Amino acid sequence: MDSTNKDTRRKFIKTSGMATLGFMGLYQFINPGSVMGSTAAPAALGYGPLKKDPAGILNLPEGFSYKILTKKGDKMDDGFYLPGASDGMGAFQGKNGRTIVVRNHELSPDSLENSGFGKNNELLDKLSSKDFYDFGKGLLPGLGGTSTFVYNENTGELEKQYISLAGTVRNCAGGITPWGSWLTCEESTLKKGGYEGRLEKDHGFVFEVPASEKIQRAKPLPIKAMGRFNHEAVAVDPASGVVYLTEDRGDGIFYRYIPNSPGKLLKGGKLQALAILGEKSRDTRNWEDSEGPEFPLMKSHDVTWIDIENVESPEDDLRFQGFDKGAAVFARGEGIWYGDKEVYFACTNGGKIGAGQVFRYTPSVDEGTAAEKNNPGKLTLFVESVDREILKNCDNLAVAPWGDVILVEDHKHPFLVGVNPKGELYHLAENVGYESEMAGGVFSPSGKTYFVNIQGPGITLAITGPWKT
Repeated sequence: MDSTNKDTRRKFIKTSGMATLGFMGLYQFINPGSVMGSTAAPAALGYGPLKKDPAGILNLPEGFSYKILTKKGDKMDDGFYLPGASDGMGAFQGKNGRTIVVRNHELSPDSLENSGFGKNNELLDKLSSKDFYDFGKGLLPGLGGTSTFVYNENTGELEKQYISLAGTVRNCAGGITPWGSWLTCEESTLKKGGYEGRLEKDHGFVFEVPASEKIQRAKPLPIKAMGRFNHEAVAVDPASGVVYLTEDRGDGIFYRYIPNSPGKLLKGGKLQALAILGEKSRDTRNWEDSEGPEFPLMKSHDVTWIDIENVESPEDDLRFQGFDKGAAVFARGEGIWYGDKEVYFACTNGGKIGAGQVFRYTPSVDEGTAAEKNNPGKLTLFVESVDREILKNCDNLAVAPWGDVILVEDHKHPFLVGVNPKGELYHLAENVGYESEMAGGVFSPSGKTYFVNIQGPGITLAITGPWKT
C-alpha cells in the first residue's frame, strides 16, 4: 500500500460487505426482464448453468471441456523448468493450425520454489548473463519474465515451450501488438541495489517479446519512455498505434503512450494521463469516502490527455504528478484489451462495495493528434459490481471473438465472468479445484480455444466447446 503527504485526498484500497442486488447489468443476471426490457433467461446470456467437474478442477457449461496443458516444474524444450505463478498471456497465429502463446510469470527474485532455473537456480549458467535484464550479480536474478508455448489446435497437442524473456520481476499482465509481439509489464518498482545490493537495475518497465515458434530469447530492453510505475497491462490501438496502460495502485491513473514511430516502441514517444474534460482530478472509484459526485454507470464522458514528465520516475510518483495536473484516479487498473474500436479495462476493487469496475474507452477518430480536441475520446463506466456472488475482483480480461468481455477474477474462489455488450453478466467457469486466482485468459486467433491459468498450482488450461462466432 502506498502513502504520500502530497495529496491528502488520496484514498487507498478498501473493501466492504455484500450489497443488495439492484442495478443495470448485474441485476439482469439474476432477474432478466426487469431492466432495460430484456426478456432473455439467464442461461441465454451465456452458455447455460455450470456442470460439476468429475475431476474437481473446473466447472464448465454443458458441451465444454478443458485440458491441462502445462504445470509449473515441467521440463521445457530449452532445458529449463516451467516457472510458476503464471499470469497474463497473449495468443498469436502460428503455422498450420498452431497457436503461439506468450505467458507471464509473476515472480520476485527470491521466489526460488517457482524458479525456471531450479530451486537453487542451479541452471543459471545455461544462459548468458546478457540474456537477463537483471542478472542479480549471479546471486539473485529476476525470476519473472515470460515463457512461450506452441499449441496445435488440429491435434490438441502441446508441441513446445521455452523461456522467452529472463531477468525481469513480477510480470503480471501485458498486451498483444498488431505486429505480432507481446508487451509484458513489471508490476514492481524495485530499485537498483535492492535485496541487499544484489539487484543491478531499476524495475517497473514494459518489455517486448516477439511471438516465435522457434526457441529464442527476447532482447531484455525496457521501453523506458512508457514510464516506470507499477504496471499491469497494455492495449494497442491498431488504427493509431497508441498504447494504453493501466496502473495497479489504489490511487492509480490511466495512461497512453504515443510512439514517435508506430510499432517501434523503443524509439521513444510521449506519455500522457487521462483526465475527464472539465473535471479536474476526477475520482472514478465510487468508494463511500470518495470525494466528488458518483461516477455514473453507462454515461460517456469526454476526455482530455495530460503530458507526463520525468517518466523514468525514480520515486514512483507519476500518478501523483498526473493527479496534481488533473488526471482522473482509478481503483487498481488491471487487465485491458482492445476490442472493436474501443478499449475495455478493469479496476479490481473499484465501486461502492470495492468488488470491481469495468470501463470502456472509445478513442477519438483523431486519437493522438491535435485534431482530437474537436472530437475527443470518451470514457464510460461499463460495469460496477454490486454483488460479490456475481462479480468480485475482476482482473485480466479479453474481448471474445463474438464481442463479449471475458473477465478473470482475482480471488481464492474465482469464476470466469462474461459481459455482453449491454452490460449483462454471466458465469462461464468456476475454479473448484484450487484456492487460487485464475489469470491470463485469452482466445486463440481462431476463436476455438480459450487459454487460462490457475496461478497457485501453476497450471495452464485449454478450454474448448461450442463458442459463439
